[in-house]
Formats: sequence, C-alpha cells, structure tokens
Amino acid sequence: MGIAKPIPEGMTGFIPHLTVKGCARAIDFYKKAFGAVERSRHAMPDGSIMHASIKIGENSLFLNDEYKEMGSISPESLGGSPVFIMLYVADVDATVKRAVEAGAQVKMGVDDMFWGDRYGLLVDPFGHYWEIATHKEDLSDEEMQRRGREAMAQMGQK
Repeated sequence: MGIAKPIPEGMTGFIPHLTVKGCARAIDFYKKAFGAVERSRHAMPDGSIMHASIKIGENSLFLNDEYKEMGSISPESLGGSPVFIMLYVADVDATVKRAVEAGAQVKMGVDDMFWGDRYGLLVDPFGHYWEIATHKEDLSDEEMQRRGREAMAQMGQK
C-alpha cells in the first residue's frame, strides 16, 4: 500500500450528502433519472445503507438511509427540504423527461430563463429538489439584470 492522497481521486470540491428513506431505491432512481454510476455501497447488518457513493456526470454524491437516532433525517420525515441541488446537463428537456419517467415530479416546467439557462425544477421521490439546466447564453451582468427586471415586470412585480 502506498501513501494515501489527502483528497481521494474524483472527490474534489464539495460533495452533497443526502439522507433518504429507502437509499437502495434512491440509488436506482438516480441511475434511471440522471445516469448515475454507483461507486460504493456499505450496508448495515439490517440491510440499510449507512453510506453509498454515486457519480452523476463528473460530480460525486453521497447517500445514506435515514437514522433518526443519529440525527440523520430525510426530507420525507422533515416535511420537505430547504436545499436545492443544481445539475447542468447537455439536454435539460431529455433529462427532465427521463427523471419524470423514473418518478420525479415537476415543480417548474422547463423554460428559457432570463439568466441564459434553459431550466426546470424537480422534486425526486425522496423529497430532494433538483434544478436541472442547460446553459444557452453567456450574458454580461448588465444584460442579465436588464432581463431580470423585464421578467419581474412581466410577472407584475417591481
């Protein structure tokens, strides 16, 4: 055995760690919805998953089953989640369609947004929110602000 790297291969940046009810089902969902690749799965004697690692595109995601006694509580038990996970993909329309077919619910349909993305918002079957987008335009800050003001005015806000 050699000397371990302080940051394991493929684990740069920050890594979301989601608690779900039904971790094995969640892994299957993320495979179907987002093309996730399972990297590892560590089960407890009762079959629950204490830790799993998947990869979606170039990003790592950790998951575990809910363990209330340890403070690890899922959005289902909490009644929702304040956290949104942003995922850029090559084809937002196809990805959202695939995720819905796998069991996600659309919270905001895919549309072209003033900030230059084609964007939609989903909630997965486990209560986690996913912002899915394809970047379409590079905009200056000034152009984005102008478009934002126009979008708000169209919605009847100032």
